[in-house]
Amino acid sequence: MASQLLVRDVPEEIYTWIERERIKRLMTQKEFVHTILHDAYNGNVIQPSLPLDASSTNGSKSPEERIPFTFVDIFAGIGGFRIPLEKAGGKCLFSSEIDEFSKKTYKAWFDEIPSGDITQIAISDIPEHDLLAAGFPCQPFSLAGVSKRNSLRTQHGFKCLSQGTLFFTLATIIENKRPPIAFLENVKHLLSHDEGRTWEVIKGTLEDMDYKVFTKVIDGAKYVAQHRERIYLVCFDKHVFGENPTFEFPADPTETRPSIEDILEPNPDSRYTLSDHLWSYLQEYARRHKKKGNGFGFGLVDLKGQTRTLSARYFKDGSEILIPQEGKNPRRLTPKECARLMGFDEKYQNNIVVSDTQAYRQFGNAVVPKVIEAILGKILETARTHIEQRGLLLKDSNGRGRTHADAVLRASN
Repeated sequence: MASQLLVRDVPEEIYTWIERERIKRLMTQKEFVHTILHDAYNGNVIQPSLPLDASSTNGSKSPEERIPFTFVDIFAGIGGFRIPLEKAGGKCLFSSEIDEFSKKTYKAWFDEIPSGDITQIAISDIPEHDLLAAGFPCQPFSLAGVSKRNSLRTQHGFKCLSQGTLFFTLATIIENKRPPIAFLENVKHLLSHDEGRTWEVIKGTLEDMDYKVFTKVIDGAKYVAQHRERIYLVCFDKHVFGENPTFEFPADPTETRPSIEDILEPNPDSRYTLSDHLWSYLQEYARRHKKKGNGFGFGLVDLKGQTRTLSARYFKDGSEILIPQEGKNPRRLTPKECARLMGFDEKYQNNIVVSDTQAYRQFGNAVVPKVIEAILGKILETARTHIEQRGLLLKDSNGRGRTHADAVLRASN
C-alpha cells in the first residue's frame, strides 16, 4: 500500500529550482520529484523509506484505510475533539486547556496533561501540524452567556476581554502555523451575536488568511438524545487545497434517533432525586414566569423523546433536564448519563475522575464526539481525493504551499 508524504520547510531556492525544472520538462511536481528520487535510488545515492505516489494503489481503498495525520487540540476541554480524531488515525502533538479539573479528566483519559493558558504559550512551542481542532470559548457569544453578562452589566462577545478575544489568539496560531485544515466549533448564537457583526469578523479573519471556510449549524439530536445546535467551521488552506476544495458537510444519519430512555441507568442513586424543597421551588418558578408570558421553567422530559441542551450550569439544579419517576419527585441525570447523553463511549463513561459538580460542567461544555466524527469523515474524504489526484505537497521554508501543489497531509506507513 502506498503512503503519502508532506515535505515541509523546503528552502526557497530549492523550491524555485524544482518549479523551474519541472516546467521546462512539462512535468508536474510529483513527476519531477519522482524522477529525481528514482534516479538517486538507482544510483545508490539515497534510500527513500516511503513511496510517494498516493495514486499508485490498485483498486479502491477499504473503509478501514486511514490517512495518518497530526493534529493539535486547542481549548481541549476533556477531549471531545481528540477522541474521534485519534479514532480516525490522527496523532495528537499538542494540547492546551486552562481548567485544572478538565486537565485532570484529560490526563485520566489520554495519559497527557494539557499545557495551560494558550495566551501564555509561545507559538514556537506549538509543533507543526496538519489539523488544528478547537472549540474556542463560547460563553461570550451564547444566549446564556450574553444574558448573564447583561444582568451583571459586564461586556460580552469580543468586548469580553477574558474570553471573547481568545478567537484572535486562535487566529494568530493559525496564521503562523498554517495548518492545512482548521476544524472549529462554537454555539449557534455566534451567527447572530451583535447583529451578525461578530460572525463577520470571525469569518472575515479566517478568509483574509487565505482559508476557504465552510460552515454549518448541526443539531446534535441527529446523533445523540439531546438537542444541541452548534456551528461547525471547516477551514482549508487555499495554498494547499486551492480555491474550491471539494468539501461538503455530512448528510443527516438515516438511523432512528436515540431517545432519552436509551441512556438511563437502571438504578440511579437516590441523591439525584430532587428534594421536596427544590421541586416545589422549580414548580413555583415556572408558574410565575408562565403568568408573565415567559418560557422559563424546568424541562421534564418525555422518555421516548430527546432532551433540551445539557449546559455547564446543570450542576446547580438540573432543571433543564429532569427525569420523571413513578411515585416520587423527578431526578437529575447522573454524570454517567450525561456522558452517554453527549455520546461518549463506555470507556469514558466509566472513568469519571472528578466530582459530580465538575463532571456536569465538563460534559455541559463538551462537543459531541459523534458529530465531530461525522464531519471529520468528510474532511478526510476531501483530503484523500486531493492526495489521490495530486500525490505530493512541497512547502517552502516560509511555510507556503501552492494553490496547485500535489497533496495535503503528512503521512507515514
